[in-house]
Amino acid sequence: MNSHPRIGLGIDVHRLAAGRPCILGGIRIDSPVGLDAVSDGDAVLHAATDAILGAAGLDDLGTLFPETDPANRGRDSSHFCTKAMELVRQQGLRVLSLDVVVETEVPKLRPHRQAIRANLARLFDLPVDRVNLKGKTAEGLDAIGQRLALRATVVALLG
Repeated sequence: MNSHPRIGLGIDVHRLAAGRPCILGGIRIDSPVGLDAVSDGDAVLHAATDAILGAAGLDDLGTLFPETDPANRGRDSSHFCTKAMELVRQQGLRVLSLDVVVETEVPKLRPHRQAIRANLARLFDLPVDRVNLKGKTAEGLDAIGQRLALRATVVALLG
């Protein structure tokens, strides 16, 4: 493995929409709103994938999996993680840790926090104690605070 640590940042924002499934970190959450997107809209997995791709110096999620490609319509975002991990391993790298922040008023993450952390650890081949997840609100400010959107930000350390 590469001994020089690399850091990557991934950010993803989606509108919230009634009638859409709410999937975060690969975990389906019971919610009256979900994320509006071409794929399943999993902003956590999108941001995590972009973070590891960035740390590895590879193309971003939108370049590798364009929203104009019909194959990506409704796609399970864990597919993006699996493909990104293959590319990262080809670079002789591995994920060392993930730090995740989800900004949202709804859904509340606390009841799902451990399940999301465990699934991220599984997808990115990490011990659970190397994955952190924090939920933040926007205190009624901007589209997130008005319950119109959700943003996920992920920092990934690779080595």
